[in-house]
Amino acid sequence: MPSPDDAVSPALRELGEGGFVVFRIRVLVVDDHRIFAESLAAALAAEPDVDVSAAGSGPAALRSLERAAAEGRRFDVLLVDSDLGGNVPGVRPAVPVQEGNEDGLVDGISLVAGVRTAQPGVRIVVLAEKDDPRRAALALQAGASGWVAKDCSLSRLLNVIRGVLRDETHLPPALLTGVLRELTAARKHRTESERLVESLTPREREVLRCMVAGLGRKAVAERLFLSPHTVRTHMQNVLGKLGVHSTLAAVALARRAGVGPVDLAGDVVERGGQLA
Repeated sequence: MPSPDDAVSPALRELGEGGFVVFRIRVLVVDDHRIFAESLAAALAAEPDVDVSAAGSGPAALRSLERAAAEGRRFDVLLVDSDLGGNVPGVRPAVPVQEGNEDGLVDGISLVAGVRTAQPGVRIVVLAEKDDPRRAALALQAGASGWVAKDCSLSRLLNVIRGVLRDETHLPPALLTGVLRELTAARKHRTESERLVESLTPREREVLRCMVAGLGRKAVAERLFLSPHTVRTHMQNVLGKLGVHSTLAAVALARRAGVGPVDLAGDVVERGGQLA
């Protein structure tokens, strides 16, 4: 039977004094309130089994994650401010981890989604100023393993950190009913969105995936070897069948239906031949 320590397999194992194995949990605190981030990091660093770093923004956190991965010392747990980057509402489960918004920001929920996509082994706990069932549900949908109040005790936070490494999900009891209601409603919307997406032709779905990836009409035309006029027609058909009036609304519906972006990795910039 595995020992209790085996439940902390994501954490680093190092030899301590006397040859005993010491488990080191690597934690990254991500919060744009510098005093809070530094104070929390200092408190966690006092624990004998915790190595902690802090980042003051989404992009800074992403750089820290990439650097740690390159050095073979991945972080085990991220503690992410729910209001990071100005509290941008909504969730973008397909957000690329190297991108932010026009101000170079990555909001907390989008950071959760991006990190879970790029480094699925990292466990993420969202730190919140207040209980918000909708934001908590969005965080769970994006891949977070916990939602904790910023003013909780250090012992409570440490229990959550160790718990998520055992694949536990942690929510305040007062939030459970609201979060379940939100997740049920989200599932209903997803089912309806899936039905609408299924009404699209294969080509229209391909165009929709390009829209989800943020490609404009010209870029879609080049990628699919179509004329801009043909792409415009496909986009209009997509909007009509989905019952929306803008690309933004179409993308939001597509994400609810689980439609991901087209893979842009390795795209050839220069294309030969005549566009159709």
